[in-house]
Amino acid sequence: MAGAALGLGLGPGVLALQVLWALALGLCLLLSRAAGRARFTVVLVALGAAVLSAALLLFPREEERPSTTAVYEIVDTFLIGRFVLLAVMSLVLLGCLFLLLIYHLMEPIYAKPLPSS
Repeated sequence: MAGAALGLGLGPGVLALQVLWALALGLCLLLSRAAGRARFTVVLVALGAAVLSAALLLFPREEERPSTTAVYEIVDTFLIGRFVLLAVMSLVLLGCLFLLLIYHLMEPIYAKPLPSS
């Protein structure tokens, strides 16, 4: 089974992380249907999976990348443009949230007129 992961260019560590999180998600789904205090063990399962993931990521067994003779330097020529686009999109999102606050969440409720006698 690890050979299939290696054929895709992925190592056995990625496969181990996928299996770990698939089992954790399945266990969380099963425990979320439980009654009583067993329902709160979902938090422990998620934290346990996060700790195991951190241990697998922080303590690798092999070198991260095999040494190659040719070193390629990747240069991002559109970095500034991407940051400008991110800034504009962030401003648009903040403007939309502000308009949502004004026109939807703080919609005025008008008083009904008093009946005149």
